[in-house]
Amino acid sequence: MAKKVSAKARAAARKQRDKWKMKRWYTIRAPRHPWDFKNIGETLGESDESIVGRVYEMTLQEFNGDFTKMHVILRFRVDECVGQDALTTFIGHHHQTDHTRRQIRRYRGKIDDVVDVVTTDGYLVRLKPLIITQKRVQTSVKQVMRSKTRDLLLGYAAKNTYAKLQESILGGELEEDIRKTVKPVYPIKSVSIRKSQLLQSGVVTEKGPTLDEIHAEEARIAAEVKAKKAAALAAAMEEEEGDSPSILDAAEAMGPESEQENSADESEVVAEEADSEEPESEDSQAAESDGQDFESMTVAELKELLKAAGKPVSGKKADLIARLQE
Repeated sequence: MAKKVSAKARAAARKQRDKWKMKRWYTIRAPRHPWDFKNIGETLGESDESIVGRVYEMTLQEFNGDFTKMHVILRFRVDECVGQDALTTFIGHHHQTDHTRRQIRRYRGKIDDVVDVVTTDGYLVRLKPLIITQKRVQTSVKQVMRSKTRDLLLGYAAKNTYAKLQESILGGELEEDIRKTVKPVYPIKSVSIRKSQLLQSGVVTEKGPTLDEIHAEEARIAAEVKAKKAAALAAAMEEEEGDSPSILDAAEAMGPESEQENSADESEVVAEEADSEEPESEDSQAAESDGQDFESMTVAELKELLKAAGKPVSGKKADLIARLQE
C-alpha cells in the first residue's frame, strides 16, 4: 500500500530552495607573480567559503600550449576570492605515472631522490629529481650523482625566489643544469624533476600587474576582437551585395526577351523606335560618361544608369563602371 504524503511535507518540499540556482561561476586565476593572474579555468560554487581550498589541476600543455609537456600536471590551490575571481597559489606539479614508467627500461640505471629546499622568500618546497642512465651503474656511482644533484638543488633554491624556481622547473632550465652537472660522472639518458610539492608558504611578493589592470586589459582585448568581427561581417555583406544581382534586376534583364517571344510585331516596333532613338541615347550616355565620376557613385546608382542604358546590371562595381564606359 502506497504511503500517503502529508500536506505539511508537500509544503516543505515546495519551500525547499534549489541549491543549483544559488551557485555562481568563479574564474580561476594563476598567481600574480610570475603568471600575471592568467585565466586558467572556471568553477561553480555557492559562496566564497565553498571555493577557498579547492585544488585545480591542469596540464602544462593547456597552460602554455607546449605539446611536449602534455604529461606534466600542474596543481593550483584557491586561497582567496575577490568578486568573481578565485586567486590561487601554485602548490606543485607531477609527471603522469605512465610517462615515468616508459622512461625506465631493462639494463638502465635509475637514480631518484627527495630534496627539501628553502627559497630566498621563505618557501619550503620538496623536489623529487629522477635521473635515467644509459646503462646500469654501480651503487657508488649513483651516490655520487645523487649527492651532486642534491647540492645543486639546495644551492639554486637558496639563491632564487619561489617564482623563479617555478619557472626553472616548468621551463626545463633546472633539469638542464642537473644534466650538465652529472654528465661527467656517467652518460645520461634523461633527467627530470618528476614532482614538486609546496610544504610551507613564505613571503608573498607584490610584483606584477594588479587585478584591476588585468580586467581592463581583458576588456580592451575583447572590444578589439568584437570590432574586428563587426568589420569583417560588414565587409562580407557589402561584397555579397555587389556580387549577386537582385531578383528585380534579373526580372528586368529577362523582360525584353520574353516580350520578343510573345509578339513579333511589338518587338519589331520597339526595335525600330530603339534604332531611331539610339544615336541620341549614345550621345547623351557619352556626354554623361565624360562628365560623371563613376568611382564616387554607389553600386545602386551605377545599376540605375545601366538599367536606363538597357545593359546588364550583374557583376562587381568595377564591371559596372567598365560597362558604362564602353
